[in-house]
Amino acid sequence: MNRITEILGIRYPIIQAPMSWVTSAELVAAVSNAGGMGTLGPNAGQQSAPKDLSEHALRLKQEIVKTRQLTDQPFGLNYFTGPEGSETSPFSEHTLQVALEEKVDILVVVGAVNTAEIRKLKSLGFTVVFRELHPTFSGAQAAEQAGADIIVATGFDEGGSTPEIPLGTMTVVPMIVDAVKIPVMATGGIADKRGVNAAFALGAEGVYLGTRFIASDESPAHSQAKQDILRHGAEDLILVRTGRGGFWRATPHELAQTAKALSDTEINTSFAQLGNLKTAMLDGQLEEGINTVSSGIQFIDAIKPCRAIITELLEDWIKKNGSTANSDRSFVPAAQ
Repeated sequence: MNRITEILGIRYPIIQAPMSWVTSAELVAAVSNAGGMGTLGPNAGQQSAPKDLSEHALRLKQEIVKTRQLTDQPFGLNYFTGPEGSETSPFSEHTLQVALEEKVDILVVVGAVNTAEIRKLKSLGFTVVFRELHPTFSGAQAAEQAGADIIVATGFDEGGSTPEIPLGTMTVVPMIVDAVKIPVMATGGIADKRGVNAAFALGAEGVYLGTRFIASDESPAHSQAKQDILRHGAEDLILVRTGRGGFWRATPHELAQTAKALSDTEINTSFAQLGNLKTAMLDGQLEEGINTVSSGIQFIDAIKPCRAIITELLEDWIKKNGSTANSDRSFVPAAQ
């Protein structure tokens, strides 16, 4: 029995990452119906930012309801943590309240190691999948001791905001596997079955993917952003400072090229005026925004349904293990 599938009650050990703006009920349900676990990320299913936290909570509830209309399989919500000792942010408080009210019991917790936050979530009955933004040996151990159920080990190869320490997935995954006794999932540049097989060979028990699911039929990302992934390879990508110690790995368009030369301080003061992820990834205005992707775009050559993506990624794992769905969860195939 694979520990990831047992803990999450899913068929295959794969999670769709909770990416900002480019998740939706349709994408999450498609991943979950195909045997993985979809995750609703920030502004899931939305076309505009909420005017306040109350509207954020209402929209999130509506997206959860919509997801449940499309699947009866497990899915998760994204939850953010601040540094150790910090109080829960108002955004996270609203997310937590929605999760409790709607009885979503799996949280994909992303951020700094905050042991008090993890303990609180566990005391409320949540399954915690924890991804430290800037992964460390000691951080993984602290999260495990606080009660996290699964650790996600993030390599510098990832899309989104990269870790501060530029260690590749091949280094970070076995480092974290050696640090903890709970199961570890690998993320960062994994986009084909070779990457999946390598993750398992390094000791991971599952994979956590973002970019590959952007290039799916069910993804809400703009068609221009999807085609951008197909047009470019790893050698084309550039690093743009986030202002928080890491980088956005971006496709080479005008805004990204301009921002590439800016310091962290300059990014913090001017990035809002320069543009954002939504502009490129959801609206399709590639020159005015940032299309952030993993180095794994090198291996993505077609837009496909989530079911086909999961089957291809886990082909060898499935041949070896077959279905490992938890016996108390029924598996319902996606509609053909």
